[in-house]
Formats: sequence, C-alpha cells, structure tokens
Amino acid sequence: MSLKEYFETTKGTGVLATSDKDGKVDAAIYARPHVMEDGSLVFIMREKLTHNNLKSNPHAAYLFIESGVTGHKGKRFFLTKIKEEENYELIQEIRRRTPNEKESKENELKFLVFFKIDKELPLIGSGE
Repeated sequence: MSLKEYFETTKGTGVLATSDKDGKVDAAIYARPHVMEDGSLVFIMREKLTHNNLKSNPHAAYLFIESGVTGHKGKRFFLTKIKEEENYELIQEIRRRTPNEKESKENELKFLVFFKIDKELPLIGSGE
C-alpha cells in the first residue's frame, strides 16, 4: 500500500512535534497529512505555535497511531519543511472534512506546509 493510500484509508491520531530555534519543544494533535505526487507530506496549519516554530526551525516529527488495532501500530516520520503556501483553493480541494461555522472564520489565515520525509519508522521499534 502506498503512503497516499495509507493516509486516505487508515483512521488514527496524529501528533506533530516541532521546536523553536532555541529548542523549546511543542507537540500538537494533527490530522492525517496529505501525500502529494512528489511524496511530500502536507499539513494544513493555522498561525499558531507549531507554524511559528517552523519559521525558525524546519525540522519536525510526526507520530501516527492507528485506531482500532490490537496493540500499538502506526508510523513515525522525521520531516524537514520544504515550503509553505497560502493557497485557499488547494486547501479547499484537499481537506477531508467540511469545517464547522466556528472553524470557517473568513479572515483566519491558513497555510499549506510541505515537508520532505527524512526517515520513516514503524510506531514501535527501529524497523529493522
């Protein structure tokens, strides 16, 4: 199964960890990433701590825990930010759910943040 198929069909909980230029760490719940044709992972972000951290430190880690499986199953990704865009049309095209009224504030800035995958590991273990 390709990574694109995996994230389109597998339910679970994701955590994106970032740190600022001084190494102060943040972790936040994030939806499944979108996998682009070139293999990059894309997250839709608001202007909050995670996005601010990525301005000064492009490195992140994403942990995905699959739902409904016995034991612990999922994936870990070590990522580097490669670009970001303010592309409302693409955000609307790739989003998986319709925002509720509170979430769809017209003036709230959202970003598409693109990452290259530096390393992929299973949720538990080294993958060897």
